[in-house]
Amino acid sequence: MQSTVQVRIDLAALRHNLAQVRSLCPDSRVLAMVKADAYGHGLLPVARALRDADGLAVARLDEALQLRRAGNGQRILLLGTLLDANDLALCSAQRVDITAHDMDTVQRIVDIAHRAPLCVWLKLDSGMHRLGLSPEEFAQADRLLRAAPGIIELLHLTHLSSAEDFDSPAADAQLAAFGAARNTAGRTPHDTAASVANSAAIIGRAGVHGEWVRPGIMLYGQNPLAQSHAVPLRPVMTLSARVIALRELPAGAAVGYNGRWTSTRPSRIAMLGIGYGDGYPRHAKNGTPVWIDGRNAPLAGRVSMDSIAVDVTDCDRVAIGDEAQLWGPQLSASLVAAWADTISYELFTGVTARVPRVYVDD
Repeated sequence: MQSTVQVRIDLAALRHNLAQVRSLCPDSRVLAMVKADAYGHGLLPVARALRDADGLAVARLDEALQLRRAGNGQRILLLGTLLDANDLALCSAQRVDITAHDMDTVQRIVDIAHRAPLCVWLKLDSGMHRLGLSPEEFAQADRLLRAAPGIIELLHLTHLSSAEDFDSPAADAQLAAFGAARNTAGRTPHDTAASVANSAAIIGRAGVHGEWVRPGIMLYGQNPLAQSHAVPLRPVMTLSARVIALRELPAGAAVGYNGRWTSTRPSRIAMLGIGYGDGYPRHAKNGTPVWIDGRNAPLAGRVSMDSIAVDVTDCDRVAIGDEAQLWGPQLSASLVAAWADTISYELFTGVTARVPRVYVDD
């Protein structure tokens, strides 16, 4: 059965990107972010490809359980979420590390750990003001957890809001706050492992790599510091679609809903079998690049649920059935995302279930 749209996932590229993480922080252990279905790339195939990572991190308990049911024996961290006593007991039984980001969770852990041992990552809100304990709570929680029987290991964690912005004082302030909180808790890097660095900090802030780094988007081939720091990452996801129709239009012809694009010359329009129902961004603007016939051609008109129009007037040869790349090795997802006022993370995670996935490993 033919499909007009397909996602190709390059597992060799994924492993290559993990190797780049290792080369940037050889003294750190790697906790690979596979949350949100591995950023839309497929949780189980990606986890298998990342078996050389020191651990995996997910944002939902069900994701951790999927990994365990599939036989994955790697260390798994469950990031901040809601966990009741039953959930904590399940995490203990399944050997899933948990994030403690508020005092209620800390107290539930203390109450249950003697019969359900746990590894706990204690999270400080160092200035992002999303999840995490205040410095005072952090010190109190550290004392409670260290005194509690059944805590297998305690680690410290925070998250930088703007690691990629070297002109902003925010990251430096957060790092200082994290160091001060650890000192107040009476801990040093020698007795408590810490984790701070996301992809941007891995690439651009070598001084904060610490014991554990947490690469996310860079594993999938996107460099958040591409303008200033070259890293030979390889795109993992290629989204492609086929030409399903060609239209020859005179000058002044409107294309698509509300006639958002009008031809200024006699034009040839290729209709591709992909739309927002497949995860292509509905808010992509006229002119958004599409790779076809060995070059970029501009999006023409509003994105529909099942199709988009591309102006291929300047292409030498385009035929029905030809494949176009929406993002991948020839066309950066970050570039497409900029045309749609979004980020590559949303593009990757937004590809819908009706798009067939093909996994390759070269």
